[in-house]
Amino acid sequence: MHPFVRLLGIMAVFATAAIGWLILGAVMSSRTSDQRSTLEGRVADLWGSPQAQAAPTFELHWRELETKSEQITDPAGHTSTKKTVESVERVQVVDPVRSRLAVDLHLDQRRKGLLWFPLYDVVFHGTWTYLHPKDEHEPRDLFVALALPDKSGVYDDFRFVVDGVDMAPRLRPKEGLVGTTIALKPGQTVTLEVGYRSRGMQEWMYRPTHDVGQIEDFALAMTTDFSNIDFPKMTMSPSKKTRNGTGYELDWNFSRLVSGYGIGMVMPSHVQPGELATHMSFSAPLSLGLFLVFVYVVTLLRKIEVHPINWLFVAAAFFSFNLLFSYTADRLPVEGAFALSSAVSVGLVASYLRLVAGPRFALLEAGLAQLLYQVGFSIAHFYEGYTGLSVTVLVILTLFLLMQLTGRLSWSAAFSRG
Repeated sequence: MHPFVRLLGIMAVFATAAIGWLILGAVMSSRTSDQRSTLEGRVADLWGSPQAQAAPTFELHWRELETKSEQITDPAGHTSTKKTVESVERVQVVDPVRSRLAVDLHLDQRRKGLLWFPLYDVVFHGTWTYLHPKDEHEPRDLFVALALPDKSGVYDDFRFVVDGVDMAPRLRPKEGLVGTTIALKPGQTVTLEVGYRSRGMQEWMYRPTHDVGQIEDFALAMTTDFSNIDFPKMTMSPSKKTRNGTGYELDWNFSRLVSGYGIGMVMPSHVQPGELATHMSFSAPLSLGLFLVFVYVVTLLRKIEVHPINWLFVAAAFFSFNLLFSYTADRLPVEGAFALSSAVSVGLVASYLRLVAGPRFALLEAGLAQLLYQVGFSIAHFYEGYTGLSVTVLVILTLFLLMQLTGRLSWSAAFSRG
């Protein structure tokens, strides 16, 4: 077969394999999306949804007399003013003068099918202090309320302590809101203490203000049992971070801060098997293309006759790696599925090319090239952000090797050979 015809045949093999990988990637993307839409709601029902604990609300309530004027016109056209005195309720939102919070997060990752769900247990404890002005002699009532993060959530060991009295047994949450009213005296200090154990998914947040507001004498201490920490959008970074065994101790301390940002933590997650299989399938044609270019030049230099049909079987062995990984990643640990798929694919290629071109070519040139281009490139998908760098390194390395191998090759003579 003429070398140019053989090259066209190899290109047709590559195009066929690329179409197969695109179809497999689309199938895996659809499977992952279907499982996510089905399982995410079920997991949230069993474990809980992402939690965002808002700061408690402190409202002053009082009544005062208000004079209202009303214009009255009699039938003769004369206008008079009628004044009435009414009792009107006033409401004023006030801020605590001191906030002390402690949060303990325990990671509990669960896997279902092609998805890992980053679940967590949280122990929350907060103390807020309000100081009523000494010069306020009019009767005032303070309404203290806390909105729970999730109306349908589970809150064990719940405490709602006002000035040392736990009111939780007598309170009944309404629409996820728990509150009580206290009659104030001038200069009185009111302390609210809240604590509970709960669980959620993906992220936990605390919102110190309900909008852009002022925070006085604020401190939040958070402990985690995981080291891969990340923060949600629109949140503040900690003032201090200390490593503690397998996790971290994080502190947020502010004497006086005006902000609308919150404080939170994103739970780390394992590599998602479904997304990993999808990305590997879509990028697999690149690894096969680099492999075919390198090995084709080697066969050209060593005058090894390899028919395009032989390359078709090699491409099928490459495809078997992604096919096997896609349908074992939801049954085995991701690392185990990757090792099994790699061993099967490399074994297929090496055992086949041993019969086609001999054991030296199968194990040395082709075997090492497959480990580099397919297995090595696929490993890069486990590390987010390194896939593009891996492609760049492989392309430059392949270019260097091809330039060194073909620098003295006469391409005219190579493609004119029968």
